Amino acid sequence: MLFNSNIMIWKTNPAVRTAWRSLTQRLNSAAAGLCSGPFSWDGSDGLSSVSAEKPPHTPVMLREVLHYLDIQQAQVVLDMTFGGGGHTKAILNTVPKVTVLALDRDPTAISLAQQLAKEHSGRVKPLLGRFSELETLLSNMNIKPGSIDAVLLDAGCSSMQMDQAERGFSLSKDGPLDMRMDGERYPDMPCAADVVNTLDQQALASILTAYGEERHSRKIASAIVEARRVNPITRTQQLASVVAGAFPAAIIYARKDRLHRPAHVATKTFQALRIFVNDELNELHAGLCAAQSALKPGGRLCVITFHSLEDRLVKHFLQGHDLSNLDQYHFSQNKRGSRKEKLVDEKRECNKSAHWFPVQRKVVTPEKDDVRENPRGRSAKLRIALRR
Repeated sequence: MLFNSNIMIWKTNPAVRTAWRSLTQRLNSAAAGLCSGPFSWDGSDGLSSVSAEKPPHTPVMLREVLHYLDIQQAQVVLDMTFGGGGHTKAILNTVPKVTVLALDRDPTAISLAQQLAKEHSGRVKPLLGRFSELETLLSNMNIKPGSIDAVLLDAGCSSMQMDQAERGFSLSKDGPLDMRMDGERYPDMPCAADVVNTLDQQALASILTAYGEERHSRKIASAIVEARRVNPITRTQQLASVVAGAFPAAIIYARKDRLHRPAHVATKTFQALRIFVNDELNELHAGLCAAQSALKPGGRLCVITFHSLEDRLVKHFLQGHDLSNLDQYHFSQNKRGSRKEKLVDEKRECNKSAHWFPVQRKVVTPEKDDVRENPRGRSAKLRIALRR
């Protein structure tokens, strides 16, 4: 069986949940998925294609993170997205005797964390797993709830993953259409190629709308279905070309990013597929719940998000809203809600959370100099709260 039901991940949007069930049922009846994957995890310290000489990741808002975490001597800090280790390295260099628990779902990132652990004996403890697996991982290390001093959660995809063409995250670098953050930890998990080649047009459009906030989701989904009838879509630039083919040539780069630079029309499609494949919003919610359980009273939480879906979820979580049903927190550019609904949301924002006290009520964004040095962090938002 291609798909292991023990690691089933439920999607938040009803239409997307239906699409996920359809995908897994079809793949279970097939011999294999379309992604064999270049990564395998054997517990070794190898760094795969990541260069040990070149820093694989530039940490976002490093100064702000260090300031708001306010880490003291001999404290225990949880870095929930180790990535290339930029934030953890800065914490280790800034505060002597601090202990960092370095969590990541990506085996390549954990290889880097293991290397760092050798350089800082006893101060770095790598943890391989998802946000949803954190409580079990901490329990296995005999770390009790309410014992951690500070938590950093850096959501989204790391530059290290984007820069490796073979991971299939980037539309600007040709590689297999994979996008699985876990690499080959779960070889039966569907990859992005499985999604675009298996789901029907309506399901694809639902994913692009829910997770990419793509206004032209139906047009793009139609183009994907037409293209795969000729040949399976298995490469990143192949998919980018298919999406571009759905639009007149004059508007392929008509969209602008936050720096007013041309943005490819497939950008939101890639975002939506990545979020869907990795169940990122449910994982983010699970991570926030785990952080709430792990932090001691007065402990600090810093969360960095990179798009509106993540930031909206974090904001409502810290305000104490019930997020057991995430459907209501999905929104698209075509569904902004009525004025009455917005007034209700504004009233809710005045409510105090039973678990969190905001350190900085206004969201923190990168300085202009930081954006120039690290353009990938241009959309980042930092929210900070104290555990009550």
